[in-house]
Amino acid sequence: MRVLVAEDERDLAALLATGLRRAGFAVDTVHAGDDALERLALDAYDVLVLDRDLPRVHGDDVARRVLADGSPTRILMLTASAAVEDRVEGLDLGADDYLGKPFDFPELVSRVRALRRRSARPALPPLLARDGLVMDTVRRTAARDGRDLDLSPKEFSVLQLLLEADGAAVSAEELLARAWDAHADPFTGAVRVCLSKLRAKLGEPPLIRTVQGVGYQL
Repeated sequence: MRVLVAEDERDLAALLATGLRRAGFAVDTVHAGDDALERLALDAYDVLVLDRDLPRVHGDDVARRVLADGSPTRILMLTASAAVEDRVEGLDLGADDYLGKPFDFPELVSRVRALRRRSARPALPPLLARDGLVMDTVRRTAARDGRDLDLSPKEFSVLQLLLEADGAAVSAEELLARAWDAHADPFTGAVRVCLSKLRAKLGEPPLIRTVQGVGYQL
């Protein structure tokens, strides 16, 4: 759900962030290796899209640190080099996947989604179902009792988190941390507003229950 893009070409970083957000991810961007390490220490990310040639702290060293720390964050390494030796070296450093520049954006999104599924706890099936609600996390579709739900990317992410919890309550704080980026204001009521819209689209009988003082559950 949460992706950190570490790319020193600011225009490219902005394009990656915009496209990934449209695909349903919460995205933060940094432009140097030390900033990437600082952000990774503060927040939990499912996937790190890591440019190999970062300033100040090289992307190779960032990958080594992530691996040494035992972080569950998956790494998709980007590089302008197409040499096989560089791809092998990048994977040996701890990257989970490797993509050469230039690349087709749909392929990058597909690879990020695949890495996110691998980072989920535990390995979750692409099809999630509960009480007549069926979600295909690969095709990004959701339906209730055969009725297609027209969900926004954020609504889809929140519903996916609730389905993955398998009946356990999920706090508003966790939903905010995993479905919104680092710039989200925790006092805006974004989670409450999103849940209200999601409940309306799910229809009757109600599927999402508020657990007072705890959070929300399906």
